[in-house]
Amino acid sequence: MDTAVQRFDQGALALPGLSKPIRVLPVPWRDPHTVSPTELASYIDALERACERNPSSADLRTCLGMAYAMDHEVYKSMDALEAAIQLDATHFFAQFKYSELFYRLRALPRAEEETAKALELAGNGWELSLARKQLQDIRHRMLEGTQKPAWTKPLTKPVVLLFVMIVVLGALAVFSK
Repeated sequence: MDTAVQRFDQGALALPGLSKPIRVLPVPWRDPHTVSPTELASYIDALERACERNPSSADLRTCLGMAYAMDHEVYKSMDALEAAIQLDATHFFAQFKYSELFYRLRALPRAEEETAKALELAGNGWELSLARKQLQDIRHRMLEGTQKPAWTKPLTKPVVLLFVMIVVLGALAVFSK
């Protein structure tokens, strides 16, 4: 197990101000592609235990959501980030990572809405530039048409038509012999 994960699990990893948002979250890796699955799993376990010990920490929930996202656990990531936002509605990174999750899922209208909220929460120039860049990327992709289609129309008529066509073709096949 990585020493940083051991320190984190034992509670020795200092996270300043767990009751208030911090501006730089403690992340064990700078490049997520270099993390082994076992190291990621042990870090997730340590974060889950830390969240159990300190359920009111939005910082820990945000880190857990980021770790779940790295492990391709979308629903767990979304739940952890939503919990972080509920714990602290002014937490920039919780809101930003939540909006980034929608962006990566190509739910661009929702990502734009959530990123705009993060933009309002930005507390310094660096956070502001992160949120603006993501908002710019989202709007660029929306103009390109790379978002997922919104399924707002009912599919009842096409399904009924398909069913009728199958029945008619089946009847024609049976009676034509």
